[in-house]
Amino acid sequence: MHTVVVGTSGTTAEDVIAVARGNARVELSGEALEALGRAREIVDALAAKPEPVYGVSTGFGALASRHISPELRAQLQRNIVRSHAAGMGPRVEREVVRALMFLRLKTVASGHTGVRPSVAQTMADLLNAGITPVVHEYGSLGCSGDLAPLSHCALALMGEGDAEGPDGVVRPAGELLAEHGIEPVELREKEGLALLNGTDGMLGMLVMALADLRTLYTSADITAALTLEALLGSEKVLAPELHAIRPHPGQGAAAANMAAVLKGSGLTGHFQEESAPRVQDAYSVRCAPQVAGAGRDTIAHAALVASRELASAVDNPVVLPDGRVESNGNFHGAPVAYVLDFLAIAAADLGSIAERRTDRLLDKNRSHGLPPFLADDAGVDSGLMIAQYTQAALVSEMKRLAVPASADSIPSSAMQEDHVSMGWSAARKLRTAVDNLTRIIAIELYAATRALELRHGLTPAPASQAVLAAVRAAGVEGPGPDRFLAPDLAAADAFVRAGGLVAAVEPVTGPLA
Repeated sequence: MHTVVVGTSGTTAEDVIAVARGNARVELSGEALEALGRAREIVDALAAKPEPVYGVSTGFGALASRHISPELRAQLQRNIVRSHAAGMGPRVEREVVRALMFLRLKTVASGHTGVRPSVAQTMADLLNAGITPVVHEYGSLGCSGDLAPLSHCALALMGEGDAEGPDGVVRPAGELLAEHGIEPVELREKEGLALLNGTDGMLGMLVMALADLRTLYTSADITAALTLEALLGSEKVLAPELHAIRPHPGQGAAAANMAAVLKGSGLTGHFQEESAPRVQDAYSVRCAPQVAGAGRDTIAHAALVASRELASAVDNPVVLPDGRVESNGNFHGAPVAYVLDFLAIAAADLGSIAERRTDRLLDKNRSHGLPPFLADDAGVDSGLMIAQYTQAALVSEMKRLAVPASADSIPSSAMQEDHVSMGWSAARKLRTAVDNLTRIIAIELYAATRALELRHGLTPAPASQAVLAAVRAAGVEGPGPDRFLAPDLAAADAFVRAGGLVAAVEPVTGPLA
């Protein structure tokens, strides 16, 4: 099994995904253990002094003015975890919780939090045992960290609350720890606060969304090419010299992908043979590289923000190398929240243009010779009429999900925390948007492959033929009389979700961007 080593200098997106989705083992480096020990010595020294230090010998948030005596400090740390584990609603997905736990461990291992090495090791032990705390949908404002979600994780470290075992069964966390020989932690000064104060949930969801969106954008380039081909459109708009004079990198990459898919097509350009030749294709076809390209550039910007956050140690207060323990505002989720919202906007627009292409394939007045709704016997058969309805409903929801969460703020903690990022909410809605975009692309794929098979006497590009073969092998049926459509759409969705489109095309085209 792959092992991820956690050091003091952050982590990578690849490591996050390996732990969250691939169940990779986690180990703390010797360097991290040394840094943890040094920072803890600083915290212990400050705890022994009479002067109050936030997070070490004071209350939290609006209660930070109270000095806490030494005999109450262990209780203080336990209490912050218990009281902050106040989430509600459905359970958050296992991969999100594993990313959340791993990223918190990443910050703890930086040596800037003052957590003891034994606590960090217990965090790694939980991940390696496949124990996943129950975290709920609601409870984070994306400021002072993803407080409630991280609190539910810290609660499991204490042997309290509920968690899912490696068998998928939810049980008391204490039972699961005992079964795996893991000793519950007894938190000391600063440790409870340090386990809660980070952007780890929203960052983990950003990293996974970026991975999914990269595959989906390449998949959308392929379906756009299939639709252009099925509509007998012109591939000339994909010429690299046209995109070189507007040098957005994403646009050039999208155009190159589409051109690679269409190479050798026997369908493109046939519009000139019609009685009323088209001078140019509709925007949803002709501007596909511009829209998908802008989304690709948005992904690149979001990935830059994610890389910076992955290299960060987010806590409050932080332990500095010179021995100071200083309060700060680095837990504010604005940088992550903004790009989460930006990605939801880009994804909604990609879904919107894909739906417009699908509708064009189904409309006999605009499909250039294809049967109405790609039906076998139009009138008796409805064909893909309602598949487009489903696609339109998904697009409409994506537009609602594109409304930015980060533009909102609700004051909390008796006005001490009076401006928050709502980054967790931005991440949650982006996950829904990514799911919807997958379905939208699957429906375009379903329509475009059927349309290609209805172009009798014309030969699709070799890459298109590879897609047709792979889709049919995946259980997505081709043209014919009406049948129960939902299973076909589900199979197309599973095919796209698994990266099947890219896997089918690249043996023909070579690697796509």
